[in-house]
Amino acid sequence: MKHPHAPNPSALRQRAAAHRAMALAALRADSSLFVRLRRYNDHMTKARALEAQEVLA
Repeated sequence: MKHPHAPNPSALRQRAAAHRAMALAALRADSSLFVRLRRYNDHMTKARALEAQEVLA
């Protein structure tokens, strides 16, 4: 059963790809190692969650 407000799988894929790109950009940022790693991990966690949500959609 499809929910009327369920995200589009391709939109989830695009958002996950955007978070992966932001994660890689975070590693190249001009910040401390702690901040870069925290931002990388935050974005990768979001990307993985979106990919898992895509599987369920």
